Amino acid sequence: MVSYKVFSGLNSRYLAEKICNSLQCPLGKINIQYFADGEFSVAYEESIRGSHVFLIQSTFPNSDNLMELLLMIDAAKRASAKSIIAVIPYFGWARQDRKDNPRVAIGAKLVADLLGVAGINRLITMDLHADQIQGFFDVPVDHLYASTVFYDEIKNLNLKNLVIATPDVGGTKRANMYAKYLNVPMVICYKLRKKANEVSEMKIIGDVKGMDIILVDDIVDTAGTITKAADLMMSGGAASVRAIASHAVMSDPASMRIDQSELSEIIFTDSIPYSKKSEKVKIVSVADMFATAIYRVCNNESISSLYLIG
Repeated sequence: MVSYKVFSGLNSRYLAEKICNSLQCPLGKINIQYFADGEFSVAYEESIRGSHVFLIQSTFPNSDNLMELLLMIDAAKRASAKSIIAVIPYFGWARQDRKDNPRVAIGAKLVADLLGVAGINRLITMDLHADQIQGFFDVPVDHLYASTVFYDEIKNLNLKNLVIATPDVGGTKRANMYAKYLNVPMVICYKLRKKANEVSEMKIIGDVKGMDIILVDDIVDTAGTITKAADLMMSGGAASVRAIASHAVMSDPASMRIDQSELSEIIFTDSIPYSKKSEKVKIVSVADMFATAIYRVCNNESISSLYLIG
């Protein structure tokens, strides 16, 4: 097996440690030193010359997480790493994937350019908000799917009248893949927004009466959409409503909304740290999946078997 080393930024260390446990390798030593004005510097505390370097860091807000990753990449390049692979479980700014209004930035493309200029040779990520973001990169992108871990969670629920649902039309493709794989029906919530993070109107397309609904989404931010969809489905006669979502952004007042909603449970991955407590929130780990991807990349093996549903 080729020489490789795994490092992590500060706020993704909890996941990096799990990934290293799965790989049975130590987490590399890195020093991030802060100055009084908030500026920081990055330094590796061990040699990485000639090694394949995996840098684990989700780029969720605030922007320090992205800047940490960029400095880690630059430092690795200047320390003569053989290759630099960014492992970004949650790729931030992904909702800015197109120019949908005049005079707006395409944030996802900008972040892709920053990572490329910094010096990555490959990207491993999970459940991008839009698949086309892979095309923003000029390096190979391994796009993993949380369905690999969610499938077992759904199976263990043993729901007799299972229906897969999407809280908005944009997630139809994702929900359809789950429905096809599980061989169950699908329903869609159609929503209208007056502005970002605020749903003005929502309607259900499909029959939910007497059904056990699982809403499928990639990101839950303020939880306005997913809780409104759950409440609407229960009022439409659903027997129960649960949700699975890859990334627990969970900006306030998301936890309160989930606690007060008709959702029985919502399951997230640990791509982003979730510190607020809610009895309805369950976290499942994607560490083993990323560890397997890292191992196979190091050994030039296929990772397509990790694409259970995508």
